[in-house]
Amino acid sequence: MASFRVERQIFRQHGGRIAGVDEAGRGALFGPVIAAAVVFPPRLIERPVRGWLKEVNDSKSLSPLKRSRLAARILAEAETVGVGAASAQEIDKLNIYWASIEAMKRAIESLALRPDFLLIDGPKQARAQFPCPELCLPGGDRVSISIAAASIIAKVVRDELIQILEDYYQGYHLSRNKGYGTKEHYQALREKGPSPLHRMSFNLRGRGFE
Repeated sequence: MASFRVERQIFRQHGGRIAGVDEAGRGALFGPVIAAAVVFPPRLIERPVRGWLKEVNDSKSLSPLKRSRLAARILAEAETVGVGAASAQEIDKLNIYWASIEAMKRAIESLALRPDFLLIDGPKQARAQFPCPELCLPGGDRVSISIAAASIIAKVVRDELIQILEDYYQGYHLSRNKGYGTKEHYQALREKGPSPLHRMSFNLRGRGFE
């Protein structure tokens, strides 16, 4: 279960604002990768985890309804929240790793208050890319509430964006697959070919979807 244990340790050692950072859509075939950064106030970090905070966890483990409800609470209770994106074209140009780093940088830069320390989901990132010290936590969205909150915001923002984009790129069943490589998504690619927002570097050319 996610907690503020890591945040408390960092706060005692370093003080300042701690931003949890995560992304959504890294493995999708369609659309941007979205990153979010969330800074909770010390009053929440220092007190026992209770109420709605006990429900904050890896976004993939939550239902869409619960994610939306928690996203509203996070936006209301966080000190600041930032969101960043990297487009399908940037993913094709940079590769998904570096595009995800770019989306995270943009999320951090969009925070209304500059963070003093970053908690980032995943293995060691490219340190020179970020403006302050960081700690990378594999499976961090199941360990840190700040990272889990960022995963929820990123997932909700991306899912809502994909829902809007379905009106412009019909026939790929985006509202159901959220841009991921389901059987019906691949079938639609065979019938229609890729849209301008499909990631051609994700082996679509190799599969004959040109």
